[in-house]
Amino acid sequence: MSSEGLLKNGKKRVVIVGGGAAGMSCAATLAQHPDKFNVTILERMSVIGGQATSIPLDKNKYGTSWMNDGVQGGSPAFKHTLNYFKKYGHEAQGVKLQVAFGQGKESFWTNAFPSQLVDQFSGDIKKFGRVLKIIKYTMPVLGLVPIRIMLRMFFFNKDFGDKMVFPLIALFLGTGNQTANVSCAILERLFDDPNMKLWDYDPETLLPNLPQMVTFPHLEKFYGDWTADIRSKGVEIRTNTDVTAILGRSKNGVVLQTRPFDPERKKAVDELGGGEHTGPATTTETYDDMVMCILADDAKKLLGKAATWKEKFKNYETHFKSELCAKPKSKEQEDMISFAKNESKGPGDEPGGYRPMYYTHSYPEDMHKIEMAFDCTNYQHQFRMDHDADKPPVPYENHVFQSIFLDKGSRHLWTIDQIDESKVIEKKWWHQLGHRWQHYVRVVPNMMFINGKNRTYFAGSWTLVNMHEMACVSGIAAAYRLGADYEVFDDFAEDLFKKYLLISHGVRYKGGKKRV
Repeated sequence: MSSEGLLKNGKKRVVIVGGGAAGMSCAATLAQHPDKFNVTILERMSVIGGQATSIPLDKNKYGTSWMNDGVQGGSPAFKHTLNYFKKYGHEAQGVKLQVAFGQGKESFWTNAFPSQLVDQFSGDIKKFGRVLKIIKYTMPVLGLVPIRIMLRMFFFNKDFGDKMVFPLIALFLGTGNQTANVSCAILERLFDDPNMKLWDYDPETLLPNLPQMVTFPHLEKFYGDWTADIRSKGVEIRTNTDVTAILGRSKNGVVLQTRPFDPERKKAVDELGGGEHTGPATTTETYDDMVMCILADDAKKLLGKAATWKEKFKNYETHFKSELCAKPKSKEQEDMISFAKNESKGPGDEPGGYRPMYYTHSYPEDMHKIEMAFDCTNYQHQFRMDHDADKPPVPYENHVFQSIFLDKGSRHLWTIDQIDESKVIEKKWWHQLGHRWQHYVRVVPNMMFINGKNRTYFAGSWTLVNMHEMACVSGIAAAYRLGADYEVFDDFAEDLFKKYLLISHGVRYKGGKKRV
């Protein structure tokens, strides 16, 4: 597109920078109004989807030909995400979640069977529930306090925080080494907010036994189908296109520069990013409005001097062991142990056996720093094609694990060198959101004051909390602000959208368009 001024057919030209969940949701919502918008997505990578990517596998060895390696699953409450999947013939699959925290009987605990650590901290677990209520009713103040301070304020046992609370939050938010600095607001919302919570608080075990979660379908295929559909509706999607600068934003529109980009050139496995520009030096392009669906740091860098002062934001236990198990105190706990030993089935006829899906490892040198890992074979549904069988379909020695190592400054603590290099399938580097308390003081409250200013809107999970669902909602909200309708398909989903719109845009929802 050239910079020859506004289109003469009356359509508003909207450029969306970034083709992840937020960018695609925004474009799909705008595409419902082909008479009002001319939409362009600019994505620097060669595929659409952002961090929601898939990789191929050797089916003969691993039992499946693919796996999702960025975004893997979530809560059944992710209504917008699940709605998009269903629309294109892709279905998320239910799974009963099993987790493993720590190692050895002094540090290990799980939600699959009773453990000694849960027994040891039973008093702290009950108090934790009371504190969650206090946070809820003092949200404007206590909600901004980092978790590490809150645990000291209410005199929790230090080991309870180090061995139970921090690993739990690190795993499900992906905050790793920054978990101790996560805001109490997010902690409380994960347990209590119907729109955001991943599980219910359990006063006996902290994390409930085998909560229902979902694993996502083949994300590369889903995003491919989604891309084809909105292209057919007139949306221009340009991959391998890097926005290198934003030259200006005024009443006359947004002016930016782009260059072709090849992410595979000069790619280094030990560095974030990689790739290089190709083709012409730069191309100047003009649009009426811009939606930035990229990370806050990238948005700030792109805006550069054009940014206003308000915009300058921002080793595991894999098998059941009797010595890890606490003495059962009830028939329910006896059933949990029987299930873990594969002597009986679980709730809803869940196949028996301890098959943990999520793991954490806290560094003894600094218990606030945490490695996270997934047993993708136990978690992702395509590995469990024979899911009703009592024996896992893939031998343990052929399981596929994904380990996450955060903060190169802590490289000396990582256990990455203990991994047999010959067994590594792929390495990737990406930005991980930290959800530090400062984010909820400086960034989140400020979003309503910058969204819509200077013909610019911001979308992405970072605008509130790092979930695929929130990325989708943020993109829809930006489209709504530009004049698109919100398509009503579920009361629960509509309620989340209404709350997000008020928090991040300072705008009250006036109702959407009922799905026909």
